[in-house]
Amino acid sequence: MAPASTELVGQVAARDDASRTQPESPPKSGSDVIERILPPGVACSASLSDDISTSLYPGEAALMRGAAEARLREFATARTCARLAIAKLGLPAGPILRGVWREPIWPPGVVGSITHCSGYRAAAVAKQRDVLSVGIDAEPDEQLPPGILELVAVAQEQAWLASARPGVHWDRLLFSAKESVFKAWFPLARAWLGFEQAVVTFHPTECTFHVRLLVPLPVLFGVGLQILTGRFLVWNGVLLTSIVVPNKEGVVSKGRVNDESE
Repeated sequence: MAPASTELVGQVAARDDASRTQPESPPKSGSDVIERILPPGVACSASLSDDISTSLYPGEAALMRGAAEARLREFATARTCARLAIAKLGLPAGPILRGVWREPIWPPGVVGSITHCSGYRAAAVAKQRDVLSVGIDAEPDEQLPPGILELVAVAQEQAWLASARPGVHWDRLLFSAKESVFKAWFPLARAWLGFEQAVVTFHPTECTFHVRLLVPLPVLFGVGLQILTGRFLVWNGVLLTSIVVPNKEGVVSKGRVNDESE
């Protein structure tokens, strides 16, 4: 479930139940969309376009040295979204650097996730006392390229996709869900998770999904966490998925959080 793979493939749409998958009213911003699949206590910010006036901290700029102009704008806008989301938690702005796994290094006591695709950049953050990890993913509303589904889906998922009702790019939705899974998994496990190690079951009418981890997360609250719950939404050609792992016992992780797809 490679973080960089988000740039290869994109997103899926759930159009068959527009009343469930579309916002109830026209949103004022991208943040108004993604917050609909995030629980209270998780702050978010999003942008539908890149702000050419956005600036980076020196350390962030160093990460993007030699990058193409479009990639630099995308990165800068996503970092701005992250800082705006952090401000909603009442915390000061600062540089958001990157770890060896390309994960954003958040301020102490903060967990979060960043995502970006064509026409959409977003970040979601929370205080670690409330949330253990966050995973969000945005993808373009398109069918997966040939050969990708076989890499993403296990036999059980492929069988479900074959009989799923038409009008929805469920293959792309599956990919997006698994990207969110990895982003929620990594800061807790600090280890790789393959596409085949997470089995997704969709609940279309509720716009939710459950994930069965074949490799349980480290012991949390006395047991290994094996089931995650996520939400999805399709809006204006963009698919959004999210997974939030609540901190039920006030656990403080020593890991850096969270992965973004760069």
